[in-house]
Amino acid sequence: MPQKIMDVLMLGRCSHEFSWPRRTTSGEYYQVCLLCATAYEYDWKTMRRGDRVDAPVAEAPTIGPARSGQKKASWMPRARRLRSDLPVRYRGKNLSTWYEGTIQNISQSGVLFQGSQELPPNALVELIFEMPEEISGQKNKNVLCQGRLIRVKEATDKISKENEEGKKLFELVASILDYKFLHKQ
Repeated sequence: MPQKIMDVLMLGRCSHEFSWPRRTTSGEYYQVCLLCATAYEYDWKTMRRGDRVDAPVAEAPTIGPARSGQKKASWMPRARRLRSDLPVRYRGKNLSTWYEGTIQNISQSGVLFQGSQELPPNALVELIFEMPEEISGQKNKNVLCQGRLIRVKEATDKISKENEEGKKLFELVASILDYKFLHKQ
């Protein structure tokens, strides 16, 4: 009952904080507002939200070949990257020390960032950064992401090998497992 009163008072207006885009069984993408649970179409090519959709059916992960007897395509196009130069704080999951870094790009599959601290591949990590408006739907919204490091290597020449202090820099790639918005109190 109290929630319905709040809905009436807000006249259906929600500030919308969107989830990471999800995929339907038909292969189309959508996002769900974490506050009001409304779902909207999402286009990764243009990185824009579309019309409201009713109860999308999420894709269940499949293992092995497709059930219809058809071979699954072995080549998948690379996910579109949103280039950025966002500051990021990162650490190994549940560790106390945070490290500073810079996000190079974000895609539907994860985050590529650069930092001075190397972490082991396959480690669980936590990242805090400002989610781009193209994904979250809002400006200046910090998120705490849970992820898994997929790749860790020393930064290449095209991304400077050393920072101002002469320390080595590492290129880290993390897949995003989950995230939540951080609200200022």
